[in-house]
Amino acid sequence: MLKVLRRVADRRRQADGYYAWLFQPYTGDELVAIDSETTGLDTRSAELVSLAAVKIRGDRVLASESLDLRLQRPASLSGDSICIHGLRGIDLEGGESIETALSRFLEFIGNRPLVGWCLDFDLAIINRELRPRFGFDLPNAGIDVAHTYVRQLRRSHPEIEPGLRFEQVAGALGVPVMGRHTALGDAVTTALMYLRLERGAMLAKRTS
Repeated sequence: MLKVLRRVADRRRQADGYYAWLFQPYTGDELVAIDSETTGLDTRSAELVSLAAVKIRGDRVLASESLDLRLQRPASLSGDSICIHGLRGIDLEGGESIETALSRFLEFIGNRPLVGWCLDFDLAIINRELRPRFGFDLPNAGIDVAHTYVRQLRRSHPEIEPGLRFEQVAGALGVPVMGRHTALGDAVTTALMYLRLERGAMLAKRTS
């Protein structure tokens, strides 16, 4: 309920602003898979290192229509996080400022529905940076691939306890893992997993 009320308030505040169009219902046929790499797993303190998005149209992942942003080195970048995403301080030289990166991200995703792996994590990090700078949270509809996988598996095989490791689910769905722990690679892999789950859902409907 709090999210709904906040979204209504954001829409009102942005009604005459530059980003008012983001709050309009989306009527197209595209989705956008997103992913971020951060300095940690605590959504209250982790900082963005990279941010990526790739469009999905029909049954295709449009790798040629993607966004891959590296940000300026955050203060909390540490050896532990570098071991995960592989981005060192030197790799982030010349990176985007957080304001520029978020602006480019908003222009790219527009008001399309978002697809993500454990999407709430990415949204929490992005919105924590977005609200103080732009005055709103992302208003886009969202689809969490991890949740979708669990629902479909429990529906078809209730006796199986689903494993939720990213690589494990990709393997179960027959999807190649593209550049694991890079924002763009994970976004593309997530998009492919989403399409595979959509096809599975369609088959289930046809055979039921």
